[in-house]
Amino acid sequence: MKHSYIIIDDDPQSILKIRALGRDFVNLQFVGAATNYEQGLDMILEHHPKIVFLEIDPLDINNNLSLLLINELYRYLIEVPKIIITTKTKDFAYEAVKYEVFDYFLKPLQINEFRKTILKFERTVANLPQSLFQTDFKIPTAQEIQVDHPEKTAINEMPAKDEIEMPSGSYDLEAATELEKAGKKFPNYSKDKPLIICVKSYGDYRFIEAKDICYLQADNNSTDIHLYNGEMITAFKTLKHFESVLNTPFVRIHNSYIVNIDYVSRIHTGNAVCYIKNTTTKLPFSKSYKENVDSIINSITMGNYLEI
Repeated sequence: MKHSYIIIDDDPQSILKIRALGRDFVNLQFVGAATNYEQGLDMILEHHPKIVFLEIDPLDINNNLSLLLINELYRYLIEVPKIIITTKTKDFAYEAVKYEVFDYFLKPLQINEFRKTILKFERTVANLPQSLFQTDFKIPTAQEIQVDHPEKTAINEMPAKDEIEMPSGSYDLEAATELEKAGKKFPNYSKDKPLIICVKSYGDYRFIEAKDICYLQADNNSTDIHLYNGEMITAFKTLKHFESVLNTPFVRIHNSYIVNIDYVSRIHTGNAVCYIKNTTTKLPFSKSYKENVDSIINSITMGNYLEI
């Protein structure tokens, strides 16, 4: 399998060095190189590489090369490529860890370190569930389906999807596809199970049920997750990332807040605030998200509702 890669660096010598190292690996395929933020972002969105070598301390600051490029990728891509940082100093290493980069190289790059990283990448790819890439499940034709009434053999008379027996070893492709769009890949996914969010940091896996989250609050490049029991957990992902992977009942109401509709006890449009159930917490909402707030009100009033 060929693994495509892109280099984003404003130092021509560094680009040549990485390309030279990459030529020793027949499974690596060079796609192109960019020297600034805009070129790099456009190239990634066009070619969808598996690996991106990214310089975050550019020779010219006007090229805007930094870790913020990773945030932007989450706005557009279902699967973000593995980011390998290539820079001259360790100064950005801690921040890079928060962005969950795949690896961090110090220049000048050495072939032994490069080889270790490529082998680690291949092992990561090899460990992905194969059922995500192939399945023996095939929707039968009308002629292949046995029905009680022979006259009902037209395509538009096929049984509903949930009436077709799934072959052994297959999985709900539609449900798995929806999870994959959200950046989650679980071939044994069950729609009956609650959504679990895993907050990972330095090998620590914290599992949270989505229904226990009252609201999420932006904190620079991280997000504070506030639970109904008063606990707060920090995730090293932007609020924009959570907005892209969470859907109802989570709604963006402000540049700094996403709220769980199920925990909204009061909305004061005059003061532009939402109140959280059983707390004194008030979340502001901005004019730019007024339409979302109106949707929250409509959603609540559509249920078992009595207005006095």
